[in-house]
Amino acid sequence: MTPEIPTVACMKWGTLYGPEYVNRLHAGVARHLARPFRFVCFTDDAQGLDPAIDARPLPDTGAGATRDSRWRKLALLRDDLPDWRGTVLFLDLDVVIVADLAPFLDTPGAFCAIRDADLFRPRPLRRWFRPARDAFYARVANTSVFRFEAGAHADALARYVTDHDAVIAGYRNEQEFLSDHLHAQSQLQFWPAAWCASFKNGCVPRGLASFHQNPQCPAGTRIVVFAGRPKMSDVLAGRGGRWYRRIGPAPWLVAAWTAGDDHA
Repeated sequence: MTPEIPTVACMKWGTLYGPEYVNRLHAGVARHLARPFRFVCFTDDAQGLDPAIDARPLPDTGAGATRDSRWRKLALLRDDLPDWRGTVLFLDLDVVIVADLAPFLDTPGAFCAIRDADLFRPRPLRRWFRPARDAFYARVANTSVFRFEAGAHADALARYVTDHDAVIAGYRNEQEFLSDHLHAQSQLQFWPAAWCASFKNGCVPRGLASFHQNPQCPAGTRIVVFAGRPKMSDVLAGRGGRWYRRIGPAPWLVAAWTAGDDHA
């Protein structure tokens, strides 16, 4: 029996990200995944996308068109999307692939994602004074990179639609809600922390060291993630520093992101 070809998916809407982000992400996947795959972009504007990209209309969560923006990724959990099957690896547009992606597809688990806390500095005060909240955040996934089986988690979307007011009152965003839902079902698993590095907290030296050392890619990193600020666009343009934190040149990051510009 021929194995199902995995899908790599992203979403683009509005004007914050141009088609070059999708094209470069697609090129990065092609460079770092040595097996057949299909690349799907759900978007409200397919103009400028590489012909190899399967551009599709943005799916709706079913909770009302005006309510979808912050929770739009939940629409990927629908079990009625046309030709939506098998293993799906979702990538945000503002991530940079620097090494082999195969482990993201091969690691066992019903729903695999980044542990959000792995992208940020430890918060000992919260651990001491708000232990329950700290325990909650320790099990929250960051959905910049996640993998699931298409249609397998439609119950989470159904809960969001049915209990919409309670969900948006109880959770700040889709990743908090989805993490809690999947954790309760023992279906949430986290990637090894080294695989996805926060640019700000993992690549930029801390404090005064940033004024003497340029950002480096940590050993074992496969994807660089831009959580919080600075944004990827700022770093690539040589901006994003603060008085307490310099962000020096990162030619390795620029090279990894722009290597596919023949296709952008």
